[in-house]
Amino acid sequence: MDRLASFGNDPFDKPPCRGCSSYLVEPYIKCAECGPSPFLLCLQCFTRGYEYKKHQSDHKYEIMTSDFPVLEPGWTAQEEMALLEAVMDCGFGNWQDVAYQMRTKTKEECEGHYMKNFINNPLFSSTLLSLRQMEDHLSRTADTAIPFKPTDDPPRPSFDSQVSRDMAGYMPARADFMEEFDNYAEWDLKDIDFVDDDSDILHALKVAVVDIYHSRLEERQRRKKIIRDHGLINLRKFQILERRYPKEVQDLYDVMRRFARVVGPIEHDKFIESHALEFELRREIRRLQEYRTEGIQSFCGAKVYERVKRTREDERRKRNMLCDVLQYIHDARACQQWLHKQAAIDAGITPVVTTITTSGRRSAPPLNLTGLPGTEKLNERERELCQVVRLVPGAYLEYKQALLNECRRQGGLRLAQARSLIKIDVNKTRKIYDFLIKEGYINKA
Repeated sequence: MDRLASFGNDPFDKPPCRGCSSYLVEPYIKCAECGPSPFLLCLQCFTRGYEYKKHQSDHKYEIMTSDFPVLEPGWTAQEEMALLEAVMDCGFGNWQDVAYQMRTKTKEECEGHYMKNFINNPLFSSTLLSLRQMEDHLSRTADTAIPFKPTDDPPRPSFDSQVSRDMAGYMPARADFMEEFDNYAEWDLKDIDFVDDDSDILHALKVAVVDIYHSRLEERQRRKKIIRDHGLINLRKFQILERRYPKEVQDLYDVMRRFARVVGPIEHDKFIESHALEFELRREIRRLQEYRTEGIQSFCGAKVYERVKRTREDERRKRNMLCDVLQYIHDARACQQWLHKQAAIDAGITPVVTTITTSGRRSAPPLNLTGLPGTEKLNERERELCQVVRLVPGAYLEYKQALLNECRRQGGLRLAQARSLIKIDVNKTRKIYDFLIKEGYINKA
């Protein structure tokens, strides 16, 4: 008679008795000759000599029980499994609840046994040491020309917030997603049961369904691995990393992102970094060609040329700014005050701010978009809107994308919803909302 480990503490986890269909309670009997599926009997059916199909009462048998010590005396195999299940359910360190779920051991006994045999066990320590040495060896031999650092501490947003939706429902405390890819894949297996009476066709069909389920699980794990390896959980941090590149490299980054699934994160970053280096080299070559065209033959002359060029660009920018101000400000007195203010600034004198006593409220001058990031992504009407509303292009593009996503998700958008999404001045929100509706980007709900 062999004493073997049971299926678990819960009797509902064990297969039922083949004789009376009752839930098995240790000890119970397993036929050693019938298979491949286990033929299990309770003690009452075994003593009656129950026989069924190929099973005979004179077959060799095994007594299934877990009432024997494994790691140390006083702790049976069943209690060892109960301790591990309680730690998984209640969490490591919550020994009061672990002891309450165990019911046969105290809090101190649970903590001491777990720390002695599962944490400070010399056998486990040597295994972990060999694993660490292997990881160190692999890290030394790996190619680390461009180190890749995935997201280290993702934010912990509240449930159903905008940040939580951007993170696709990722829960950092569990390192898992609230809703998995192909979330209802398990539904196809919930009613499948393999029994000996199945025909060959039905058995093959059930095996095929299980194989399909395994392929769906592999696809789910593959997508998780891509997200974690490339640091896509923290979307805002990923976008900030993208902005360090020039616009041309950012466009390539957007195009090549779809191919990141077939290469590793280091290889993908190497490709982007190499393209960024190529862009810098080409820009440097164009700059040297410009020097050659202008007749510059020394680095000293190049420095003088760059200084004079920056001075010209500043003067041109000031003239363009003055033209923009004169275009939108029709009040001669306000324009005169602005000119005096600019003259005082150029002369290094602190400008004196005078109060306009005319009736009515004078609006602020339009925002100058020259040199602001994101201006090149706007059309003429969007630039005019940003100037009037005094909104930087980067913020406008972010608000526009948020409103477009919400409108696409709900099939329409109301002004109140737009104001709840964009936390800025309500008048600016209304102008942006009316502009997007007028241009056909969004629809009213």
